[in-house]
Amino acid sequence: MRAPRQLPQSQVSLTTVFTVCFGVLAVCALVLFVTHTLVALTITAGALMIAVALDHLVALLVERRVKRGLAIVIVTVASLGLLVGAILLLIPPVVSQTKLLVARWPQLKAGILNTELYKTARAKLANDSHLEELLQRLPDVVSDTAGTVLTVLGGVLNAIAAAVSIFFLAIFMLIFGGQVVDALLGEATPERRERYRKVVLKIYDLIGGYLGGLFLICSINATCASIMLAIAGIPFFLPLGLASGFSSLVPYAGPAVMAVVVTLLAMITAGFWKGVACAIYFVIYGQIEGNILGPLIFRRTVHVNPLIVLLSIIFFSEIAGIIGAILAVPLTAAIQIVLREVLRIRRERLDLARTALNSPGDTLSGIQKT
Repeated sequence: MRAPRQLPQSQVSLTTVFTVCFGVLAVCALVLFVTHTLVALTITAGALMIAVALDHLVALLVERRVKRGLAIVIVTVASLGLLVGAILLLIPPVVSQTKLLVARWPQLKAGILNTELYKTARAKLANDSHLEELLQRLPDVVSDTAGTVLTVLGGVLNAIAAAVSIFFLAIFMLIFGGQVVDALLGEATPERRERYRKVVLKIYDLIGGYLGGLFLICSINATCASIMLAIAGIPFFLPLGLASGFSSLVPYAGPAVMAVVVTLLAMITAGFWKGVACAIYFVIYGQIEGNILGPLIFRRTVHVNPLIVLLSIIFFSEIAGIIGAILAVPLTAAIQIVLREVLRIRRERLDLARTALNSPGDTLSGIQKT
């Protein structure tokens, strides 16, 4: 009687199957979590950036023998004071110039209709009558549509609520964030704890340096643009200068887009040659900011290839809008730090394994030579 043939034992254990299934479920859960909590994640990331920036100021006061609790109070009050002072100084002229811009909209519209660019586009477009009708009806549609007003009002209220949430969340992170980080590091094994701490400190220094440099770049851009537009006699120079400063929050892309907008408005409101002067200024300043100012400020904090920066801005802006574009550079730099550390650990393990494999052979060869 022939013995029954034994089936070959499976090389895949149940543990491996469950591990793979759990990994797939974890990835799916993470994707669902991100897509359903995008606003909360954006608010948390913004609060984290602000908390890290303020913590650097708190650390400076602590080094001067100020208690941390008192240092947090001083930094918070000083930040609020600067914010309120800037609002009181800038809001009145910005509001008055914005009202003037709205009042002069019919003249601006007439200037747009009389430009060579519009005439060329009108000659090429088959539906130019619809375009002209849309331009003529745009102020009436905006002023008469209650839904548009409610939408704008709702957006403003949501922005204010988000700003308040970010501020208080940043304060709580500033007070209790260090304890949370220390507790998480305490859960690591002793031989890896110091390595993780170094990674956290690198990311901390990176975010602080990036935010400080970004604030400086935005301030320089807004100041220089406002002065240049005022000297050139461009109306609405203050809101346009502030908009130019805020455009530096999005590296590369923001200043380029704002330069085109401001140049076109200058050509319409102040004449062709003043628009050309604005274009020359923005080209020169863009080169200075992109090739001198930015690299000098971020040289010791953010070491990211410009191509990776542009790609990160595109993807993060697609995920989280303007906030994603602002946070793209520090998030990409932080991911780069983590990946470098992971790859370094992997190289160390491979070197150790290679050494362990080569050592018996070396010993044997030494014995044979003897």
